[in-house]
Amino acid sequence: MAQPFIDGSYVDLPGLDRMSVVDPSNGSEVDTVPASDSDGVDRAVTSAFEAFPAWRDTPAAKRGEILGEAAGAVLAAVGELAPLLTSEQGKPLREARLEIRRFVHTLEHYVGLAKNIRGGYVPDLDEDTYGLIVRRPLGVIGAIVPWNFPTTLLGNKLGPALITGNVVVAKPADTTPLTTLRIAEIMHEAGLPAGVFNVVTGTGAGAGQALAEHPLVRKIAFTGSTPTGKKLMAVAAEGLKRTTLELGGSDPMIVCDDANLDKAASAASVGRFFNCGQACLAIKRLYVFESVADEFIEKLADKVGRLRIGPGTAEGVMLGPLHTARQRDLLEEQVNDAVDSGAEVLHGAKRPEGDGLEEGYFYEPTLLLEPARDSRVATEEVFGPALPVWRVRDIEEALELANGSIYGLGSSIWTADLNRASDAAQRLEAGYTWINSPQLVYDELPFGGWKQSGYGKEHGIEALDYYTETKSVVVKRAVTTGDRAATGELGGSESTSQR
Repeated sequence: MAQPFIDGSYVDLPGLDRMSVVDPSNGSEVDTVPASDSDGVDRAVTSAFEAFPAWRDTPAAKRGEILGEAAGAVLAAVGELAPLLTSEQGKPLREARLEIRRFVHTLEHYVGLAKNIRGGYVPDLDEDTYGLIVRRPLGVIGAIVPWNFPTTLLGNKLGPALITGNVVVAKPADTTPLTTLRIAEIMHEAGLPAGVFNVVTGTGAGAGQALAEHPLVRKIAFTGSTPTGKKLMAVAAEGLKRTTLELGGSDPMIVCDDANLDKAASAASVGRFFNCGQACLAIKRLYVFESVADEFIEKLADKVGRLRIGPGTAEGVMLGPLHTARQRDLLEEQVNDAVDSGAEVLHGAKRPEGDGLEEGYFYEPTLLLEPARDSRVATEEVFGPALPVWRVRDIEEALELANGSIYGLGSSIWTADLNRASDAAQRLEAGYTWINSPQLVYDELPFGGWKQSGYGKEHGIEALDYYTETKSVVVKRAVTTGDRAATGELGGSESTSQR
């Protein structure tokens, strides 16, 4: 039975209810973890708080060296970690390995920035006076991470937090805690000091709420749904805590009449159905110029039809199960609403049958043509393998529809016209826009949503700003005896006698 990882070891928290971690491919129990209460969270936060001074005072280059060793140890364990991630999350093994490597890559990116944490110098504020701008870590960071990418999204918080001298208490999703717990153990064994990275298990309403409310926690870094993000923001406001919120999305993709249709169709297929469509940055609304719509849809439908469904451990599987039965039920409701609104089903829109798939939370990859523009798939976040497609007359109609959402996370456009692409990139209301490119997030670029898709930035050197406080220091230079003599203040016998 798995336990929380606190102060460098697994700890027993007796008397707590235990939660099942379930394999989404067959519904079987993988393990159990305790539903930590406020006492368990307090134990983890206190451990982090006590570890903070030593970690804060460790030179940044040394912190980078330690974190680099820890990241290397995680990479060396990818063969162990990927099957564990697949068993609790459901994604194919290939995607699980990619996710672990992505986690390591993000940590390594921030290791490379360890020597680039800068303050500032302002000369001549006044006579003999200059100013310094100092950056200092915040302290204890609460990292609340969802189930769709448990390790990647942890890395987005862990990297900038640790490299700037903060300490972290992570609360993974109650359904995907196992890989995170093992990663914390591996990083500690590789040299990360005890208490610098702790992991508590539990529900959002229990452990998550307690972490957000804890008076020693200085910041909450959260990835999850927009409604939960709003609640966390309100809780954080009570303690004037910092927040970084990476929330829901309904990313539009625009395919113009001069686009490379083969590449665009591949990007749409991967961008929608990777991780069974359970990604905040997945393509969730597709707008295609009328003149190329039929040809493009045919190419896309062909790709979707060749996606192999099955358990993540099976060879050649490209689409695993949805993560929970509840998630599949919600997707079915959204798809049924689209069909009722007039959508034509081009592929899928049902549960697969045979090969034992009935035991898991599987759903066929689904293409929906022309659902009503006020249907649920158009207005809500669709977290699963269903993609609605609409024909549009021109770029103006496409941009109007793309921006007609409460979300503003990612967006993409496919066109050979550089002027059109540049104009669209300026006008699309999203924190990220891809032009003729698959939807890959780069550690070098800041990432964060507009509108109801979030607050603050992850990735890039900009992320460091969200894990540090700036402090202004005014320095008045002392006037020495030599300085006074040079200016004539000590030039006569009268001054000497007075002294």
